[in-house]
Amino acid sequence: MRITLRQIEVFAAIARSENVSRAAEALAMSQSAASSALVELERQFACPLFDRIGKSLRLNATGRGLLPQAEDILARAAEIEGFLAGGQLGPLAVGATMTIGNYLATLIVADYLQRHPTSRLDLKVANTRHILDGVLRCELDLGLIEGEANDPDLVLDPWLADELVVFCAPQHPLSASGRASTVQLAEQPWILREAGSGTRALFDRAIAPRLASLQIRLQLEHTEAIKRAVEAGLGLACLSRVALREAFRRGSLVELRTPQFDLRRNFYFVRHRQRHVSPASRAFQALCRDFGAALQAAGDLAPDQ
Repeated sequence: MRITLRQIEVFAAIARSENVSRAAEALAMSQSAASSALVELERQFACPLFDRIGKSLRLNATGRGLLPQAEDILARAAEIEGFLAGGQLGPLAVGATMTIGNYLATLIVADYLQRHPTSRLDLKVANTRHILDGVLRCELDLGLIEGEANDPDLVLDPWLADELVVFCAPQHPLSASGRASTVQLAEQPWILREAGSGTRALFDRAIAPRLASLQIRLQLEHTEAIKRAVEAGLGLACLSRVALREAFRRGSLVELRTPQFDLRRNFYFVRHRQRHVSPASRAFQALCRDFGAALQAAGDLAPDQ
């Protein structure tokens, strides 16, 4: 073959970091060796893979098309190494949105690592937009998201049924009735997730357009910060039931029933269409489904849609 696995590894590392020296450091090789490997790969096929902009390298159209195939080859190579080492699963990079990452994914990761103690799993927690970007750039093998995606390079598989819940502090005037009309909601200040989150996208689609006015007091990236702000009496909020189940049990927060809105949604697995689904990814998804089924059976999630 005219191409080597090392060249593919160097190309993928440079594509991730957009910098030869950082890629070389990640691969424990000299900068000159990494640069030579990339130059030789491009020279062999008379095909540039990057646009050179100052000291940074940005993938061109050919490079973007090659990256998922390169990551696929590297993942399969890792599987072969694991097989030869006695069946060890290859490394896995998982991204999870804030709600899933903080309340579900960490528990699943712990279970996965207990079952496969010699395996490596990296977990990134960010909002939906950042997780989708990571999957598209092939930085993540698998994403767990609470929003939807329409990119043709992505494949979505439903995982769990979820729903958003409007809630307030126990001392709030609306807590006594446990419900709120659309008129009442328009009169209240809100603490909301930031733009780019799946939770905010559903709120903006289902609730915001039907309010005569929307008073946003705070926009916060973290669900725990939103819960603390509501407990302090700063206003109403709307989050996943998954994030609120313990607070509702303790009585530190109160659900406000809003049957006038459809706040149901799904959690999804998301992967790049061109990426091979590795044994590690399949094993992790199986644990996710088992964990979700247990929560569903316990009544801690929205009913199946």
